[in-house]
Amino acid sequence: MDHMNLAYQLLQATTPLALLLLVPLLLLLGHSISRGRHGSKKQRPKRCLPPSPPGLPIIGHLHLVSDLPHVSLRGLAAKHGVGGLMLLRFGTVRSLVVSSPRAAQLVLRTQDHAFASRPASKVADVLFYGSTDIGFSPYGEHWRQLRRLVTTHLLSVKKVNSYHDARHDEVIINMLLPINVTPLQCVCAHT
Repeated sequence: MDHMNLAYQLLQATTPLALLLLVPLLLLLGHSISRGRHGSKKQRPKRCLPPSPPGLPIIGHLHLVSDLPHVSLRGLAAKHGVGGLMLLRFGTVRSLVVSSPRAAQLVLRTQDHAFASRPASKVADVLFYGSTDIGFSPYGEHWRQLRRLVTTHLLSVKKVNSYHDARHDEVIINMLLPINVTPLQCVCAHT
């Protein structure tokens, strides 16, 4: 009850701006306390995850990556990556950083089926008909059939060459639009 009295006294003595900052903090504190109590009753299975540098609650490890991500990741891997593996969290997405040839061979050859698919996304499910297109479908027989269809029909030499004029027009339009030339003038000048 002392926590409640303290919180009540703080709420009475603060300004509205401080109150706006204090309420989320109190909610987070209450959530962590209740989670700690419930966590002691039930044992969670321990995961064997690669090492990870300390991250922040919402953004994860985004603050550790600079304008040159390859340099930042190399430094983090040298400091925290044991065996060439390191786990980073960017927002809510966990990412495995592989920084040694031996670990890369293990990931890309031995465990390739586990890393071949994209992460599941509710947005992709809604926008792309249950993630059944080639960009978002999980790795499997359906994806292999889609890849065969795309390489045979859409990316064949004959089909790619048939789009030459359209690509040429797009390049002209994209190069001349910053000069304030309208696309109609580009098409008229090209024909």
